Amino acid sequence: SAQKVARSESSQVKKSQHAEEAIFYMNCRAAYLTVLKSSLENIKSKEQLSLVLQQAGRNPSQKTVNKYWTSQTTTLNFDDFCTILKQEKTATKTELLEAFWKIDTDNTGYILHDELYKILTTRGEKMTRDEVNTIIKQADFNCSGKLDYSKFCDLYMTTSEQCCRTAREKLEVDGRLRQQQFGSQAETSSEGITLPVSKPSPRILGKTDHKLASAKGDSRTPSRPSSSHSCKGSVSTTITMGTSSHRNTKLIEPDAMKEWQCAQSKGCFYLEDDGEIISHKYKLHLLQRSTVCITIRPLNGRQVEGKSCHWLSVDTALYILKENETQDNLQLVSFTEQQNKEMFGWKGELGSGVYWLLPFTTGCRLKKTKPQITGEAKLVYRGDDGELALTKEFRAALLDIFETIDLDGNGLLSLEEYNFFELRTSGEKCDEEAWAVCKENFDMKKNELTRQGFMDLNLMEANDREGDPSDLWVTLLSLGYNKALEMTEACPFVIDVYAEKCKPRIKAVYLEAGSSQLNRAICKSVVIKGEAKVMDGCENVIVYTYKAGRRITSVIENKSENKVIIHVNNEQSKNCLSNRGLTVFAVEVAPKSMMVSQHVMPLNEQEEWLYNCVHSLV
Repeated sequence: SAQKVARSESSQVKKSQHAEEAIFYMNCRAAYLTVLKSSLENIKSKEQLSLVLQQAGRNPSQKTVNKYWTSQTTTLNFDDFCTILKQEKTATKTELLEAFWKIDTDNTGYILHDELYKILTTRGEKMTRDEVNTIIKQADFNCSGKLDYSKFCDLYMTTSEQCCRTAREKLEVDGRLRQQQFGSQAETSSEGITLPVSKPSPRILGKTDHKLASAKGDSRTPSRPSSSHSCKGSVSTTITMGTSSHRNTKLIEPDAMKEWQCAQSKGCFYLEDDGEIISHKYKLHLLQRSTVCITIRPLNGRQVEGKSCHWLSVDTALYILKENETQDNLQLVSFTEQQNKEMFGWKGELGSGVYWLLPFTTGCRLKKTKPQITGEAKLVYRGDDGELALTKEFRAALLDIFETIDLDGNGLLSLEEYNFFELRTSGEKCDEEAWAVCKENFDMKKNELTRQGFMDLNLMEANDREGDPSDLWVTLLSLGYNKALEMTEACPFVIDVYAEKCKPRIKAVYLEAGSSQLNRAICKSVVIKGEAKVMDGCENVIVYTYKAGRRITSVIENKSENKVIIHVNNEQSKNCLSNRGLTVFAVEVAPKSMMVSQHVMPLNEQEEWLYNCVHSLV
């Protein structure tokens, strides 16, 4: 039992160390990417080094900068930066106060401005009088010709912490930056995926016989915990894919299924400003064991001559998870990999119980693009009677929106359906009391809002603003429309569930970004269905590649105790579109975890495409 306690304590210490390292390297990344575009980009000057150190909460002197940027230095990389931060700790308040106490020998808590002038302009790294004036003009810690150095130290510490916090917030908010440089949402074994420790997957194709040489006796801590310090390796994967005419067409609905009971729900993928994708999430209830067929496809909307339906080319998929004791404990059942044109589906047997249906799109086709629109569609106008009215184009767009948010397709909006719309467009929900007011003022049937009622609601909003369309545009833009009233940043879809022996029930329960459950499901599906290759020269890193008729997904598994940074190169690929938006990028994989490296689709589906990707340790 003593051994168990010791092992438990050792495990806790390791977890604590990993947590501390994770925070340290997150701060390193945040500071580095505040100044530079990529972790692969080098610091090229003293000024850049000083600026990056400041973003990390340091206040480097010229002497400190010169220590790391000598006459022989031309560049410093991210590893070098991490090493510097480990050596240059942030000053504590006590250390700062001790420096002032040496000057304030009477221990008054103050230093006269005249004395401060003399010290700062004549000793050490001399400051100019203007620089000193900037300090003493701060009212927060100056009064009656004296500097309150305790308050000064408080402000210094607060400013240092604020620099770090601002850098972290920028990294978290800017999803595109996070995706381009480091990847995201790595899935750890403690969150539901059990990673094998002792032996590699039995399906590994390119296992190497090369054994790593252990660096015995070397107890030095590397600047960045990564197996790149002990080995360099790479994995190359080449797949030639046919045109869309060669797509998988296994999903054929049998005539017998027409007699099965069916449930349907609509939903939508929405593209956020930072490139993140959110969508509805669903619960499926089955009262008894039954053979089922579950499909998802883009929603065929109104076709407008001269305008393309961008969302019809967006890929869709569903991951089916079984709910066990709790909502947090979901088990992957399968996903929709069979295809019939734009529809993807899965057919099999499910036991009675509750299942989660998590929609997914790779982000290859649904992504931010530079707007090409020069004008702005008109939303409202005043008729001959002086009254405001909705334009024909805006009414058509509102009808399309109504069809999308009418999740059950009954031609009416329930309060629950309307609240998904409200949460997306305003971030607020409509309560029962407000819904009752709507019932008094707008057309409703069976306590549900009609199409006409929805139109009148938007007209009322225009009247409230006396014809100013600003709020209407906020609604439209949040729903994926551009200024020409084209839906370019959203993809409505429809889910159908057929069951042979019972009536299935499907219900939308959330509208949110891809959850950790979805990310784990994607990783697990690729590990199960894909091909695995051990990284040449580093057996703890495995790259799994899954190919379907329309997409390729790669997942990186890191079995080691240290983080690794993997360089991903797609330069030899042809007719390919990556969700990363870059041909070359890097991802960081945490210890004992796995994460999606990238999703790839054909740029032109009518042509053959070649996937040629090299994953290598940095």
